[in-house]
Amino acid sequence: MATNYVKYAQLMKALGDETRVKIFAMLSAGELCACEILEEFQITQPTLSYHMKILSESGLVNSRRDGVWMRYSINRDALETLQQFLKRIDANVEKQSQFVN
Repeated sequence: MATNYVKYAQLMKALGDETRVKIFAMLSAGELCACEILEEFQITQPTLSYHMKILSESGLVNSRRDGVWMRYSINRDALETLQQFLKRIDANVEKQSQFVN
């Protein structure tokens, strides 16, 4: 099976911004309304929308409309994909460090 480096790059690029990393961490506690996310930042609603679009398009975050607001949650499948990739990297590093020591 070929490694999908493009997908991994998209996931990591989406997390390549401090605001998006904080949003992602906030969502780890459960689904949040855009209004709840906005309360934690000194940014405008359009700026939040920009960040959420990047997180959603990468696949890391799911979104759903709830009246006038959007609600966001972590996409567990994308999180698992990223975790497995990093675990493989860690396992390779660990294996190599055993040869060095």
